[in-house]
Amino acid sequence: MSNPYSTINDYQLWRRSVARVETHMFDPIVNPRFKIDRQVKVATAGSCFAQHISRQIQRIGFHYFISEKGEDLSDAEKSKRNFGVFSARYGNIYTARQLLQLFDEVFEGREPAEKAWLRKDGRFVDPYRPQIEPDGYESPEAVIEARRSHLKAVRSVFLDSDVLVFTLGLTESWRSKADGSVFPLAPGVTAGSFDPDRYEFVNFTVEEVDRHLSLFLKKLKEVNPRVKVLLTVSPVPLVATYENRNVLVSTTYSKAVLRVVAEQMLSRFDWVDYFPSYEIITGSYAGGLYYEDDYREVNHLGVAHVMRCFVRNYVSQPNKEAEPKAAMLPPPPETEYQTVVCDEREIEMLRP
Repeated sequence: MSNPYSTINDYQLWRRSVARVETHMFDPIVNPRFKIDRQVKVATAGSCFAQHISRQIQRIGFHYFISEKGEDLSDAEKSKRNFGVFSARYGNIYTARQLLQLFDEVFEGREPAEKAWLRKDGRFVDPYRPQIEPDGYESPEAVIEARRSHLKAVRSVFLDSDVLVFTLGLTESWRSKADGSVFPLAPGVTAGSFDPDRYEFVNFTVEEVDRHLSLFLKKLKEVNPRVKVLLTVSPVPLVATYENRNVLVSTTYSKAVLRVVAEQMLSRFDWVDYFPSYEIITGSYAGGLYYEDDYREVNHLGVAHVMRCFVRNYVSQPNKEAEPKAAMLPPPPETEYQTVVCDEREIEMLRP
């Protein structure tokens, strides 16, 4: 007697594709929708984990697209001021709502109500990228002028990139009651001051994240018809939750929502793909091998595994002989994963 499972592939069976595979050889990617070659402009945005993909693209000599370069600065100054961390200096974009509002500001003239936040040292910062300029700005006007220049660079990212890698990071955010704008950090963490009459906590639902991300993707495709999007979900747990429950429970909710939405985008848009970095790092097959002792930070072994899978499946090679070499690229320096820029870590500084 036949049954519908008698002809499925090995990768559809846990015993054959997970249990019998050595940990470092596990690769869950099946039928990637597109390839990246040396001519393709790859841009990144999102949470902290997206930075590993940008570094790998540069390491293998492919075209990582940076529209905000800081050409007149020394390498040390560029690093200090966060040039090249992402394709533009937008800092961490943790939520789909934050990405959508940035697009609307660039292309639809959206005017955020909040213009500048005051730091304790008397300097001012951009509320939507509060740590991008470590020395801050001398006045609100300087913040506004810097943002005007930044938005031009963001416009180029959306218009000129061939592939946009966006890493979904969080569902929790803080929102302005005046105009609905969301921030990467709560007011008062590094700058500004918290006022419950002006700000509110929000934990986005599946329906809300779906609406935000779907709308962004539709708008992006309208201004850049050739673009393809690679979605990932950050495997890094929340550093803190504002919900009155354990942070692990909130992490599970957040990642579940983001993973579901990524799947919905995959079924809705044939030019969108999902890269399972989340599954590679968090999968039970790894037994926690890819986390540091705090069970949160991804270690260099995890980053190397994710990047091997990325290169093997998404980077096109000039010939078949070159493919194994690319797939077995050496891991990044052991210290590199520790230099990832992550706004969310600032919360820990308040409650060490």
